[in-house]
Amino acid sequence: MIDLHTHTIFSDGEVIPSELVQRAVIKGYEAIALTDHVDFTNIEHVLSCVKKAKYLEDVLDIRVLAGVEITHVPPSKIQSLAREAKRLGAEIIVVHGETITEPVAPGTNAAVVEIEEVDILSHPGFITLEEADRAIENDICLEITSRNGHNRTNGHVARIGLEAGAKLIVNTDTHSPDDLITQDTAIKIAMGAGLTEEQAKQTLVNSKRLIESVTSKSF
Repeated sequence: MIDLHTHTIFSDGEVIPSELVQRAVIKGYEAIALTDHVDFTNIEHVLSCVKKAKYLEDVLDIRVLAGVEITHVPPSKIQSLAREAKRLGAEIIVVHGETITEPVAPGTNAAVVEIEEVDILSHPGFITLEEADRAIENDICLEITSRNGHNRTNGHVARIGLEAGAKLIVNTDTHSPDDLITQDTAIKIAMGAGLTEEQAKQTLVNSKRLIESVTSKSF
């Protein structure tokens, strides 16, 4: 399992990074990204903390990536914050998409798919085909999520993603240790969203390639 969207006590998660990573290892994870919620008020603090969790790679058989989830930031301000995240050492940049379960500012999806620094548009709700096309052009992955509530539009995201040819990935948006899943479960979630088994397995390949891409860059 490769999971590129999780939360710790540095935002609204329940456990410290060490515990989350240890539990992920037990679940058979190959890699995990710690992507706590950030805006302009806390980004320096969050990244300074989660970057230290990379020490776990020395003693556990797992890749640990330091990241952020830019959350409820006005669309016009997302690009500058994404650039600041890169400057501060974020390896994975997730942006909180227009899920139907929260009052995300309209226009967030449209703004995010224009930003080259972004890696993942999370739970993008009723994303449009035009937005998916722009995500492809800027090499942004669209998320199919296992998280209750946000996953209500997985079928729509999968359909639009497949029609456009966008890169789809499965993440957990973990807040509690019980949110972590196995690779088999990730495949089932993708298939439940309407993907074939082969397409579902491709989401895992997409996640692996994203890691390879971001870790080959210097921050």
